[in-house]
Amino acid sequence: MSTTTTQSAEVATRRGHIARRVLVAVLASVAIASLLLAVPGLKGVSRQIAGLSAGWVAAAVALELGSCLAFVVIFRLFFDGLPSGPAREMALLEQGAGALLPGGGVGALAIGGWLLRREGLSMRHIVERSCALFFLTSATNIATLIGAGALLAAGLLAGPHDPLRTGLPVLGALVVTAVALVVPPLVRRSPRACRTAWLLGYLGLDIAALAAAFAATGHPLPVAPLVLAYLIGYLANLIPVPGGFGVLEGGLAGALIAYGAPATQATAAVIVYHAIAFWVPSIGGLLGYALLSRRASRTNGAGTTRHAHKQRFLPGSQAPVVGTVA
Repeated sequence: MSTTTTQSAEVATRRGHIARRVLVAVLASVAIASLLLAVPGLKGVSRQIAGLSAGWVAAAVALELGSCLAFVVIFRLFFDGLPSGPAREMALLEQGAGALLPGGGVGALAIGGWLLRREGLSMRHIVERSCALFFLTSATNIATLIGAGALLAAGLLAGPHDPLRTGLPVLGALVVTAVALVVPPLVRRSPRACRTAWLLGYLGLDIAALAAAFAATGHPLPVAPLVLAYLIGYLANLIPVPGGFGVLEGGLAGALIAYGAPATQATAAVIVYHAIAFWVPSIGGLLGYALLSRRASRTNGAGTTRHAHKQRFLPGSQAPVVGTVA
């Protein structure tokens, strides 16, 4: 089987997997909406969602889009050897994969590695840069958690100041940091420190999208409790459920309630936020996939044309070879 045929089969297989993931996501979204309308205890949440401020919801969508664009910049900086077009499309697709696949970022790394390998990057380069990207995005989360917890524990920001909700998350983050420091080669091979601003933008804009969704309920939450609840609640996404449907809502809503948010407003805000945080990168991922597929088709078509041209003419002769090409 030729290389082109093999690649076409791989693309077709991936297309089938993506279509199934999107279908599962649509069905899960419909199921959640049906529960909100059918279960009596959740009708208050559905009424809260119906009364959300449209302006704040639009702001949440814009902030999530900004977070996605920040990741595109980060991806291009980490894989600066790729042409800008494919790099942008791969970044969009990787984000979409992170939203669709169980396990979030881990599944996205696998998809990204497959795409990068098809672009001709060496496996060592892919592993080093992908691990560095994953390491630094995780380190940004941990540093933000430690900073928010420390400021809250010191009484410098509004919110709960008890040791359980301030000191314990900080202690856990410090333990994770200590464990991560046993892999210094990743730190040495990480891209320049100036890229930290884009990492902070990627995380910060996503948190701001949740804040906007919460503000849409009319009950905004102070910054530090919101940041801590976001970072702690997102741990639920480690449970391998496609799209994080159900588990992420439970984790985020539970964490927000633990940090003082009203239960109905927290649930409504989280449902709206997750819908935005899921569909914005997913639609971007589908767009990236379509652009990559079209680019691959053009490349394969050009390769076939060049091959046919070489067959039509003998080396050193301008006369066509009769019968070589139909």
